[in-house]
Amino acid sequence: FTAFVKDILGLDIEIDKVETEKSFSPIVGNVDSRFDLFAEDKKNRLIIDIQHRRYPDHYDRFLHYHCVALLEQTVSAYDYKPEMDVYTIVVLTSGDKHKTDILINDFRPRRLDNSYVDETQHKIVYLCPKYVTDKTPEPYQEWLKVINDSLNKQIEETDYNHEIIQEICSLIQTKAINPVEAARMKEEYSEEQYLRNEREKGKSEGIEQGIEQGIEQNKLKMAKNLLKANMEVNFICETTGLSKDIVQQLKT
Repeated sequence: FTAFVKDILGLDIEIDKVETEKSFSPIVGNVDSRFDLFAEDKKNRLIIDIQHRRYPDHYDRFLHYHCVALLEQTVSAYDYKPEMDVYTIVVLTSGDKHKTDILINDFRPRRLDNSYVDETQHKIVYLCPKYVTDKTPEPYQEWLKVINDSLNKQIEETDYNHEIIQEICSLIQTKAINPVEAARMKEEYSEEQYLRNEREKGKSEGIEQGIEQGIEQNKLKMAKNLLKANMEVNFICETTGLSKDIVQQLKT
């Protein structure tokens, strides 16, 4: 985590732990925002979100997440300056309509001559591994390549020079991944690939409806498997997107 943040944001951070599925209580705003990976030190609040499905609203979605992490720090109308700068890294594994390897949402005020003033350092960085090229600058390039190669199941640690990335490759090859998390990843990838393939074929609206029905069937199947594994109902709802009532019905 710290090596990834260092290479992507240029920040040296010292953190005690990285939280997963982080949310704030009480909820900020009208949505219970949850962050895939969340950590903070004395100066910085760091968020990494990995989006496997391709949503049309992901720029607005993660801008909202980013702002939630800012607003949660404001406790008084007498002081709007947050104690920590907020940095969000979004990894769009399924690609993006702009087909760009790196996009940056910089919150610093900018003069008309494009120079910046030293205020509000907050930043969102969007990474799209599918569009990495030889022109992608280092150290972004190796991180994007290893993410993309891992999605294609063609990962080989000798292809990378970065010591930390080599360690990650070894970890992946030993399959040291939570089996429930692995199942969820496979469901998300297969669902996205299926939907994308059918859309690219230009099928009719009736076919699109069939795709949606197929997706729902995949969700139900996954929920049944998680119930068999004695997973909690709340976790299953978060993982599959199904309502509690449906999961309870499957449970009975």
